[in-house]
Amino acid sequence: MKRVAFLVLPILPAVVLAVVFVAAPLACGQDWAKAALEKSPRHGEWITVKHGDRAVETFVVYPESKSKTPVVLIIHEIFGMTDWVQDLADQVAAAGYIAVAPDLLSGTGPNGGRSTAFAGDAVREAIGKLNPDQITADLNAVADYALKLPASSGKLFVGGFCWGGGQTFRFATNRDDLAAAFVF
Repeated sequence: MKRVAFLVLPILPAVVLAVVFVAAPLACGQDWAKAALEKSPRHGEWITVKHGDRAVETFVVYPESKSKTPVVLIIHEIFGMTDWVQDLADQVAAAGYIAVAPDLLSGTGPNGGRSTAFAGDAVREAIGKLNPDQITADLNAVADYALKLPASSGKLFVGGFCWGGGQTFRFATNRDDLAAAFVF
């Protein structure tokens, strides 16, 4: 069995993620996050990562860099893929990393939607019903996609918040090429 190091060091991805997490209210109104994202000079886009019979909607933000950069896979909290998570991805990219944030509820929402298709607390209930093996497969597919991007240096980090923090631990035990895992 491979040993995985969970680092508690002042490494830039951890610092960036921690500062953003502490400063951000999670479940309340997120107009501020949407406004910050709209003002960002970085290129962010939604892409679809397909694997097997799944299609995972993923938000990708690129840093402003001429050199290849590491990838940070961001696992959302129990509230699903919110504006806050997208803003977090943008801030990680601002720190010089390719940020990839998959919506793990892709295809499970009403009418085959994703996190935004759920009303109220239904998103938390839906996350509680996700199959752990499907989550790992989705994360692996998104990580594999991101590592093949021309701008990627081939180095992979993962970070998760709340429910996503638990999934970060699980993912780290299933992914041999992680440089580090950051659990918040």
